[in-house]
Amino acid sequence: MENLISGATTAIITPFKNGSLDEATFAKLIQRQIDNGIDAICPVGTTGESATLTHDEHKRCIEIAVEVCKGTPTKVLAGAGSNATHEAIDIARHAEECGVDAIFSVSPYYNKPSQEGLYQHYKAIAKSVEIPFMLYNVPGRTGVDISADTVCRLFDDVDNIFGIKEATGSIERTVELLSKRPDLYVFSGDDAIDYPILANGGKGITSVTANLLPDMKSELVHSALKGDFARAKELNSQLYPVNKVLFCESNPIPIKAAMYIAGLIDTLEYRLPLVAPSSENMNKIEEVIKNYKIVGAK
Repeated sequence: MENLISGATTAIITPFKNGSLDEATFAKLIQRQIDNGIDAICPVGTTGESATLTHDEHKRCIEIAVEVCKGTPTKVLAGAGSNATHEAIDIARHAEECGVDAIFSVSPYYNKPSQEGLYQHYKAIAKSVEIPFMLYNVPGRTGVDISADTVCRLFDDVDNIFGIKEATGSIERTVELLSKRPDLYVFSGDDAIDYPILANGGKGITSVTANLLPDMKSELVHSALKGDFARAKELNSQLYPVNKVLFCESNPIPIKAAMYIAGLIDTLEYRLPLVAPSSENMNKIEEVIKNYKIVGAK
């Protein structure tokens, strides 16, 4: 497949206003990412609170991302995941019709399918569309781990499956995957370990922190991909404190709080069962982000 997505991608937040999707702010946040060198926007993933969006809201977020990125170098890698395969297929087809560049799909949560179930789930979704397709493995969230063998089987058997967003937190898993399938596109799904994954042959990252610091994250990735690992490591180390504090509570609670503190969003709203961080953690977030130059902060 040609023109596959690589580089720095952002798991963009979904802003709300008075309980509804704040479309204008969402578009503005995407434009800020484009302006700061991000290679692809990833709407409606975990960070985008996809689990509590209606299907219409989910689809509208994808539409807005395509509209804003059109005519720019920034691509759209849209979330199309569900614990029901038929629902994931519906979202994937809508994303393809909208004109996204690729899809990523989280492993089915709660059901705890077998490896064969995961294989059949992903095969069905990927074969329902023609655009490039990326697996998304985050067992800490979903309760199921897509094994390296299952990833290899899908990569071998389904033409448009080109990569995986790896959020196990395991460097060894990346080493295993790339030792077995060197052509697989592995993206870091854990901000703290972007550098080691890229240094081992990863093709990119999907970042939470990039919502706040897209310029630093894009420079880190682009440095690594051109072989300047010293600069990439330096940036990864500089970002460690903010990467750490942005996971002091469940994502996306801290990143939304950080963006509110920085003035990048006007309202701090979540969908239940997510709530605002504790006052103690709010203070921690505020103290840490003072140490960074946040583009567009008020």
